[in-house]
Amino acid sequence: MGLVPAVQINRARRMPVLVEDIMQLLCSVSEERKMKAAVKHSGKGALVTGAVAFVGGLVGGPPGIAVGGAVGGLLGAWMTSGQFKPVPQILMELPRSEQQKLVDKATAIVRHLEWTDAVQLVTLVMGSEVLQQQLLAMLVNYVNKELRAEIKYGD
Repeated sequence: MGLVPAVQINRARRMPVLVEDIMQLLCSVSEERKMKAAVKHSGKGALVTGAVAFVGGLVGGPPGIAVGGAVGGLLGAWMTSGQFKPVPQILMELPRSEQQKLVDKATAIVRHLEWTDAVQLVTLVMGSEVLQQQLLAMLVNYVNKELRAEIKYGD
């Protein structure tokens, strides 16, 4: 009976460090592969498209709406493309609740490892191509589905 509370206390104390350790690990793995992501600002592009189409309609009637929509669509697409940010930066800017989602998924992958700090965890994972691939696949899936972003590797 005496061991159960001690284990729970240790886990409770370890939890904030665990989140930081896992986030550091995810940043290290994504930085190693030079991962960048372009978060698409589709709302901004849609707003520009609609505004230009509206102005086109005011100026040129129905044909102006068509021309304004086409020009606005091109302008909106141009404005929102190519805005790549390093994935580690994106991860650290996530709200705590989103970071916790990532930590939960990553913990499932590295649960069999024992570590005392982020440096040791990163070293253990970087020594295993299999673990790196599993974490990268999880990260790519998260970035694509949850953030609706496109991934690019390298400079």
